[in-house]
Amino acid sequence: MKFGKLKSCRLRGQIAALEFENGEGKIELISPWIVNVFCGFETSNHHSYSIEEHRMWNTEIRAREFDGGVELCTDHLRVQVCDGFKVDVYSADGRLLCADYRGERSYEPTVNHADLILAAQEGHEVSLVDKNHKIEILKAMQGDECFYGFGDKTGSLNKRGCEYEMWNTNNPAPQMENVKSLYKSVPFFITLREDCVFGLFFDNHYKTYFDMGKENASYYYIGADDGNLDYYMFFGENMSQVLEGYCSLTGTHELPPLWALGYHQSRWSYESESRMRETAARLRMLGIPCDALYLDIDFMERFKVFTWDREKFPQPEKMIADLKKQGFKTVAILDPAVKKEEGYPVYEEGAENGYFLKDKNGEIYYNKVWAGVSAYPDFSKKSVRDWWGDREGEMLDQGLEGILMDMNEPSTFDGLMPLDVVFDNDGSPTSHKEMHNLYGNLMGKAVREGWSRASTKRPFIVTRACFAGMQKYSMSWTGDNHSIWVMLRESVAQICSMGLSGMGFTGADVGGYGSDCSGELLARWTQLGAFYPYFRNHSSRPTRFQEPWRFGEEVLDVCRKYIRLRYRLLPYLYDLFWQMERTGLPVMRPLVLEYERDPRVREISDQFMIGPSLMAAPALAKGMEYRAVYLPEGRWMDYWKETWEKGGEYVLRETPLDCCPLYVRENSIIPMYPVQNYVGETEIRELTLLITGREASYIHFQDNGEDMAYRKGEYNEYLFEYRDRVFQVSLRHGGYERVYDSYRLLVNGKEYKISRRLAEAGFACMP
Repeated sequence: MKFGKLKSCRLRGQIAALEFENGEGKIELISPWIVNVFCGFETSNHHSYSIEEHRMWNTEIRAREFDGGVELCTDHLRVQVCDGFKVDVYSADGRLLCADYRGERSYEPTVNHADLILAAQEGHEVSLVDKNHKIEILKAMQGDECFYGFGDKTGSLNKRGCEYEMWNTNNPAPQMENVKSLYKSVPFFITLREDCVFGLFFDNHYKTYFDMGKENASYYYIGADDGNLDYYMFFGENMSQVLEGYCSLTGTHELPPLWALGYHQSRWSYESESRMRETAARLRMLGIPCDALYLDIDFMERFKVFTWDREKFPQPEKMIADLKKQGFKTVAILDPAVKKEEGYPVYEEGAENGYFLKDKNGEIYYNKVWAGVSAYPDFSKKSVRDWWGDREGEMLDQGLEGILMDMNEPSTFDGLMPLDVVFDNDGSPTSHKEMHNLYGNLMGKAVREGWSRASTKRPFIVTRACFAGMQKYSMSWTGDNHSIWVMLRESVAQICSMGLSGMGFTGADVGGYGSDCSGELLARWTQLGAFYPYFRNHSSRPTRFQEPWRFGEEVLDVCRKYIRLRYRLLPYLYDLFWQMERTGLPVMRPLVLEYERDPRVREISDQFMIGPSLMAAPALAKGMEYRAVYLPEGRWMDYWKETWEKGGEYVLRETPLDCCPLYVRENSIIPMYPVQNYVGETEIRELTLLITGREASYIHFQDNGEDMAYRKGEYNEYLFEYRDRVFQVSLRHGGYERVYDSYRLLVNGKEYKISRRLAEAGFACMP
């Protein structure tokens, strides 16, 4: 759209209404750091499923006119709006942060249409998609940009020079870096330049397109098939502040139950009660800690949701209860499609009450999935979400303690769902074209709300597909990966990118889902998975079993070693999850999030931080005996050798099969538990603290790990301080009845065991 010259600007509170020759627009100053640019092509106001509570922070706005435009100022930003609805943002001191591109799009197609047809005939995957879109945004490149985020996308961490599409896609093929769409669509990215950083969220849930300088190095491009021009820019002093701003609008993950941070064992499928019990017994017999076992689609009667196959699982409630006594939580898969079958109560209820999606003629829309011909719940309708949530509540009543939502792109086996399928949209009917990317979110909302009605426990809900903002309802995994080395490597940047997109509770299937895993690959993947936020071994029915004991004693020992390390690190990880609920900062972090001023880390996709204090540099290639590890500024302790390395340079670290290089930042405190077979096996009365350097402080969170009581103040918050060889504990908040009786200190290679009384009084760690 050509807006033409700016005719007037009316400032009402924190909203500037702009009138141009050929249209109208708005600038909203959400806070001193957050700017919204809006033009209602489809609706006159925001129409968001990501920002469900339109928040604004009290902000003083100053306006002045200049030739051809108007400038809106906060204490931190100067937003200039010019003719043509061009928006440029400067810092308060006049540095250009982000500017609209003033030229026209210019790109050279690499081949003509006829060549593409020939390539397609040979079997090559080609794209005939029109590169022009109804809504287009061009932002000028300043030359030194790095781009991070975009959610569930493959490729290197820095997305400069890449192009992506936001259209939730079930793609079970190996997901290489040229794949444009996967299961999740998060149209948010962070731009890092030498002198500034900001984020951009394009709040448009139609199919959207991003070209980050691939077609032209002078600009980056954002497009959409339909909807509104509606995007938010988040500015700040660093990447963390930008991410916090984004999460302040779209939401953060809830603190999960503590058991959810343990090791999970899954397969499609442990298809009978005897196989589930056998797997549980083997895990305990071999001393492999584990907190959750999964039921895949074979637990259902002919794949019908909310049913049990009573031949394979004759007494599911008893099985679940028996597994719980052994320390295992049972998690079950939940697909959205409902089999079309007379006498099947779920289908008949849905059909009778109009709960399913309709085709353009007003009839129930059907497609095929696992159960055969099936109907799809219309989760855009509140009554459907309530119905589905109540059904899910019945599953929880049977003893299940987790729900994994699969196939919710939504997936279909008999051709794609037509774009004209009708959604109720809570009384404002619309099409699949608009709602496709939101289907997973709306299903997640139904399941989360149903959980809150059925249980007082914290939810454990996993999703495969979603859109921005899903973190309010669910965590996720990266979908159907493969047991190949390239996907092991891809998972590092993929999970870090998810974390930089507000979805920090994410993991990849350890060992790979499709294809056959090898022993070496499983060992390396388990080492890496021990530091994923979500740690689950999962494999597919047509592939070999890949539990840790399937590949001989050496691989078993390596897997057990790192699973046990995971359980030792649980209190540290739990503290990071607590921080993530409050700020949105992820558990697994790319080095650039902690060291963004260091130009060397901006392209590092094979190392990562676990919180601010631990850094992992996993071996990610077959036969890797050594690897180069970059150590950022400061000093670092090799966790395994307890030797020190100087930062600001690379070191060569040997990587035998049992070693994932792990480094502890100087001046850190890391809380640790003793190894348990499962969370809650023993009551933790003594806390181990690994302390490095000469002075360090750390805030530690403690509660019951199970319910929402912490939100009512039932938690403890400790301040641990180590300074001048004196260790001291302060209880900053004491709302939880259990406290630690003693502390085991591991201070720079020396060990001390002290009582709570000594810790509170101040204990001198002698040299």
